[in-house]
Amino acid sequence: MDITPLFTPLTVKNKVLRNRIVMPPMVVNRSLTGPDGWEWYGRRAHGGAGLIIVEATDIIRFATELTADNLRPLAGAIHDGGALAAIQLFPGRRGEKISPADLTAADIRRLLDLYRKGAEACANAGFDGIEPHGAHGYLLNKFFSPLENQRTDEYGGNTMAGRMRFALSIVETVRPIVRQAGMLLLYRHTPIRGGYGYTLDESLTLAEQLVEAGVDILDISPASDLAPGDRAAPFMTFGVPVIAVNLLDQPERALEVLNERRASLVAVGRGLIADPDWPNKVHDGRFADIVACTRCDQCHADLRQGVPVSCPEWYRRNP
Repeated sequence: MDITPLFTPLTVKNKVLRNRIVMPPMVVNRSLTGPDGWEWYGRRAHGGAGLIIVEATDIIRFATELTADNLRPLAGAIHDGGALAAIQLFPGRRGEKISPADLTAADIRRLLDLYRKGAEACANAGFDGIEPHGAHGYLLNKFFSPLENQRTDEYGGNTMAGRMRFALSIVETVRPIVRQAGMLLLYRHTPIRGGYGYTLDESLTLAEQLVEAGVDILDISPASDLAPGDRAAPFMTFGVPVIAVNLLDQPERALEVLNERRASLVAVGRGLIADPDWPNKVHDGRFADIVACTRCDQCHADLRQGVPVSCPEWYRRNP
């Protein structure tokens, strides 16, 4: 197969991705400020990914423990491997069950201030981008849902403008920091979510507004099972790169996404847990050497148990 599309560099603003392969944000129960996390992310960068997006990071941590100084080695480890380093910012604390109606106006202002602090720390740490997490039914996604968002103020779910306001407020808050630092601004969104009551057309309206507000890359997750990258494809109309996901550790599927112009970038998640050298092995044509993800779900079991995420297939092949 012709793997050229996977390894064609992509320039976004002032940043050059060496290829189209993205490691998406996946919580792996490793310290972001210690050697285990530095080694984990750095290893995947050395394996050939073009962009590493560090896992969902609670913005509340920027008020207490995360600083530019203690995050700088993580960004450095990724850069040492030749990849760009972005970090996903999670709206609050993971595991917290909170709805839009639970937040006061003061709470929203506090969250926006934490996004500002997070963006400043990540910029000073040397990251190339930040990504607010607006997908998968978490808080920002709930604000966008007319069913989940029962507020009646300016952030309320009874109008499209109200449902988009929190996401756009975050972008407007961090944009000056991102631009001054020469960083990229990503945004992760779920285009269709059962039980949340919004449509694909409404998601496209949000995406258009996000791009106008300064988002540089749209990260669309999850995909459907019908065709690789099919749910990302409609977002390619806004003139910014789009990331697609879903079983794209199968090279032929990843190439289909790029060749059919359904997305500009392909996210390889569990495939990079199973084999950090997946990009380099695909580049070199060493397909038989790839430690393939078998969908055994052990990595997810590790996540739920709070232990460092790993892959039994990798250790079976590399005892």
